Amino acid sequence: MSTHQQFSRRNLLAGAGLSLGAFALGSTLLTACSEPGRGPGGAGKGGGDGTALGMQLGWLINSGQFGEAIALSKGWYDEAGINFSINPGGPSIDGIALVAAGESQIGQISSSPSHMLARSQGIPVKAFAVCVQDHPYAWLSKTESPIETPQDLVGKTVGGPATSDILVKALLAANKVNPDDVEFVATGESVAPLMTGKIDAWGTWLNSISQRRPLGDDFVSMRLADFGVPLYGYIYYSTDDALEKQGDVIKEFTSATARGWEFAYDNVEDAAKAIVEMSPESKLKDIQDDGEAMMQYVFTKSTAEKGWGTMDKSIWENQIALWDELGQFDSAPPTVDELATWEILDATADARPKLG
Repeated sequence: MSTHQQFSRRNLLAGAGLSLGAFALGSTLLTACSEPGRGPGGAGKGGGDGTALGMQLGWLINSGQFGEAIALSKGWYDEAGINFSINPGGPSIDGIALVAAGESQIGQISSSPSHMLARSQGIPVKAFAVCVQDHPYAWLSKTESPIETPQDLVGKTVGGPATSDILVKALLAANKVNPDDVEFVATGESVAPLMTGKIDAWGTWLNSISQRRPLGDDFVSMRLADFGVPLYGYIYYSTDDALEKQGDVIKEFTSATARGWEFAYDNVEDAAKAIVEMSPESKLKDIQDDGEAMMQYVFTKSTAEKGWGTMDKSIWENQIALWDELGQFDSAPPTVDELATWEILDATADARPKLG
């Protein structure tokens, strides 16, 4: 097995020993070698006949790729003339750097702060669509010692992945809480420190049902978005150069992916099965449970009005202003026009489902 991993319709079919004819009869079996944490297999080398388009992730494939999994399994990228592949990431993978270097033509990043910081550092990447409209990141606390507002964090210890430190600071800044009054400890992605009382609140995505399952229903949640920190999640981005030279291909990708998400909206179980067939180390129940929870954050009032993948300029402006207040930009903060383009969304308006 290669030390790299890449998911595309053609090589997954080959790995399963299926012909394209068998696939056309309705099979959705997708198999591939899976090596958690390994990344990109070289963009566009999926074996198809269309225009190469590789999408780099910063993590392992999960329910956030429901639309892509469905579109791959049903051959909708092939129909659009795209040889599409997914390049999973992992702890040592810098997805933005790989896209900027041309290793993949597009990418998806988990949260908007990383995108803003990259652009402010002169990396020419630009968002063209957003999957998760209503960011589900939150801090969980136990019901016997609930933390319901940012003010309740005073004198408390907050834990979570190291990358969530800045999210704590953003929450405190937005709510005028002195950061010196709150201690942050990098505890990782396990809920155990909260359950054992080592920390008072734990940061996680609310759609990550499988991650917090040991906690049961015995928790109180305090979500960033409910307290003045509006972030975007699972942002689709590309480079300025690729958007100019391969804009038509990216438009076709966006339309096919939107079609996949429209199907997944009413068929979460099928979407979860497509993910597991692509990434066999995933557990079907985990993917399905996480995916069911994900839908309320992907499809919102905004998507009901403007369609899947939409973006709002004012939300980008608020994020820029908050991160600038936190002193996160080493140089001048990026402008909205540097961070995002609406050209792809405008061109695919009729193809993007209005659900929410």
